[in-house]
Amino acid sequence: MAIFKGFVPLFLLSMLLLAQAHEMVNELDGKNIGDSKIDCGSACKARCKLSSRPNLCHRACGTCCARCSCVPPGTSGNQKVCPCYYNMTTHGGKRKCP
Repeated sequence: MAIFKGFVPLFLLSMLLLAQAHEMVNELDGKNIGDSKIDCGSACKARCKLSSRPNLCHRACGTCCARCSCVPPGTSGNQKVCPCYYNMTTHGGKRKCP
């Protein structure tokens, strides 16, 4: 029974820390992910309109936009405008976002 009494405060503390960690993971560049109001569909359509592989470009751009809430202006380059978008890489170390 003594083990159980020590377990309850430890369990409550771990749940509190887990909730705080969840809030920190949801924050991205000082913004809350849920607060973003970017239209990823139209932003990626504009970004990928000149791509030689538009479906692949649109799919990758959509993933990056959903995670970063940002799409760089123009059809290529300018990725440093969105640091999250710029730093995302594939398992092979190549840039994920078009």
